[in-house]
Amino acid sequence: MVRIYTKTGDKGQTRIIGKRVVDKDDVRVNAYGSVDELNSWVGYTDSQLTEKTAELHAELQEIQQLLFDAGTDLATPADDPKHDFIFDAKSTKWLEGKIDHYTEVAPPVQKFILPGGSQVASALHVARTITRRAEREVVTLQGTAEINKDVLVFINRLSDYFFAVARYANVLEGTEDVLYRNSRPVFR
Repeated sequence: MVRIYTKTGDKGQTRIIGKRVVDKDDVRVNAYGSVDELNSWVGYTDSQLTEKTAELHAELQEIQQLLFDAGTDLATPADDPKHDFIFDAKSTKWLEGKIDHYTEVAPPVQKFILPGGSQVASALHVARTITRRAEREVVTLQGTAEINKDVLVFINRLSDYFFAVARYANVLEGTEDVLYRNSRPVFR
């Protein structure tokens, strides 16, 4: 039997790629931990898809794969001689294509909208805010250690993706976005 517990955590520490031991509140652990939390939320969101939003299943699973790659790179010190970064800019280009498509098919919006709508859209808006927190953690890590810059760009773009796909999920479900009543036109 393989045991999944190492007991390293009993002292508030964990082992990162390269076998370096760091505290569990290390900026690197916070960064990849937030990406892991996001990945779990994307999995939950995928499990909530309806017949009308089922077309999003494959791409949400692809995003989970990409988030695992991003987390791996964030857990890897740049100076580790045995491990190269695996994440690259192709994933961001793919994401940008999705954002452009969903922006095109959703009704034009000039004002801020309230997060919500259908259950799936609401879950996607939560994913957007978790992504923003993960991005802040990655920026903090970037201030202390060299990281794969492609991961930061992808995470930044991912929050835009979740905004666009949440609006598209509302379109699929026949639910209108709710405009923030005090918003002036901000998108042109």
